Amino acid sequence: MAKDDPDFDLSFEPAYGRAVPVAPGVERLTVNNPSAFTFHGTNSYIVGTSSVAVIDPGPENEAHFQALMAALAGREVTHIVVSHTHRDHSPLSRRLKAATGALIVGEGPHRAARPLHVGEVNPFAESSDMEFLPDIALADSEALVGDGWRLTALNTPGHTANHACFALDDAGIVFSADHVMAWATTIVAPPDGAMADYMASLERLLARDDRIFFPGHGGPVKEPRSFLRGLRAHRRMRERAVLERIKAGDRLIADMVKIIYRETDPRLHGAAALSVLAHLEDLVGKGLVETDGPPSLLGAFRPAH
Repeated sequence: MAKDDPDFDLSFEPAYGRAVPVAPGVERLTVNNPSAFTFHGTNSYIVGTSSVAVIDPGPENEAHFQALMAALAGREVTHIVVSHTHRDHSPLSRRLKAATGALIVGEGPHRAARPLHVGEVNPFAESSDMEFLPDIALADSEALVGDGWRLTALNTPGHTANHACFALDDAGIVFSADHVMAWATTIVAPPDGAMADYMASLERLLARDDRIFFPGHGGPVKEPRSFLRGLRAHRRMRERAVLERIKAGDRLIADMVKIIYRETDPRLHGAAALSVLAHLEDLVGKGLVETDGPPSLLGAFRPAH
């Protein structure tokens, strides 16, 4: 781990199939869909007591649907809140709506951070829930009010263009989804995501004074501001590393990944290449790096003159 890395926490008990109280009026259920990208699985949250909202119901997973329904038995579900439209977070919202009559809430349908370039393929296209359409498109800073709870939307694009966190007002809690997680850094993969957006979203959360974050995967972020500063330092360190590789003569992303991510699980090198591309898009935008045509995975990069 590099000296600028945040203090990651890999200790987490998923407790599949069981609703775990994590704060007054908040329960967590974890989907049994572990992977290199989801850690132990996707976290769904139930907010409220007798009348509740469900945050990020998760993928189409029968066991998780049954666990959610069991945890919700005897309670009214008024809203199903979706942080973003990756398939490990949003598809079950439609089945849960059919079962409960609740309204689906989110920033909006899935969209990329930018248009595809000519000949470019979106590597995360199959991971995107293109069928998602919220009943309520919650605007930035707009509040969703229920029985004894109030959730405020904090639009945090970067991981996806439509990513939003949700603050449980008066509790010092933010449901940070995939924007901030205790176990790993967030994938920022063009064209779905954008590094400039992600960094601006980090600054937005840093300007707040929240007590704890409950993320979309893994355990809580218990000291959000110091952790956010660590994430910001980590991204800036990665940006410096990319610039240093270009100044050293590397022109291709594949060559940069071999050096910068030499200690990373090789299964994640494809995602790492997209992260490098995200940094390069940002660096080209800042005028620090040049390339012929739009930045791409197979393009050649050089220092700006």
